[in-house]
Amino acid sequence: MGEMLTDPGQGPALGESRARVLAVLRAGSEPVGVQEVAGRTRLHPNTARFHLDGLVDAGLAERESEERSQPGRPRTVYRAAAAEVPAGQRSYRLLAEMLTGLVADAVPEPARAAVAAGEAWGRYLADRPAPSLKVDAEDALRRLRAVLADAGFAPGEAVDPANPAAGPGNSRDAVIPLHHCPFREVAERHRDVVCSLHLGLMRGVLAEVRSPLKAGRLEPFVEPSLCLAHLSRR
Repeated sequence: MGEMLTDPGQGPALGESRARVLAVLRAGSEPVGVQEVAGRTRLHPNTARFHLDGLVDAGLAERESEERSQPGRPRTVYRAAAAEVPAGQRSYRLLAEMLTGLVADAVPEPARAAVAAGEAWGRYLADRPAPSLKVDAEDALRRLRAVLADAGFAPGEAVDPANPAAGPGNSRDAVIPLHHCPFREVAERHRDVVCSLHLGLMRGVLAEVRSPLKAGRLEPFVEPSLCLAHLSRR
């Protein structure tokens, strides 16, 4: 019997940040915009938009254009779905398999292309610091782990690879354990593309926050549910 590539029929599992966004939508009687959601959840607006669009894709929220009498482009606003009704079978895993296979077969240098795409998304999702703020290694790690957690990687605390019990401290290198791969099944088939995408994501975040750290490499599946992100000083 062939492997099932359709997604489970139960409701989607929501991470902490996405659940907070949904709670904001459900708490209000009127549709709200991205900036309002970002302010109430204390998320970066790009991150809030990412979770709002994810809720729309999951059928838990609705997107619409705000009605207004004044000239100008109407805002995009969101509201919680009126009722949680079955929306039919989802096959995002199948789509992911198809698209990663296409990249691997059709793009001349798929790993490099995936890193570049990941960097663009990492910059988009990063919580950009104020121009006057100097970001140190500790703050950069916090910002990176927040993005990774929102994406479902379940990152652990960063450690110094030479002395794991002591934490990264002022060491030149740091390792972030990733305890869950949200794309594990696809990554096992298309590791070059998916893991390169994740490496690029981390590089984009660190670059956007002007971090003194850089992501050198991602060590996938050192254990069945553990990948290691290796960072070093610039």
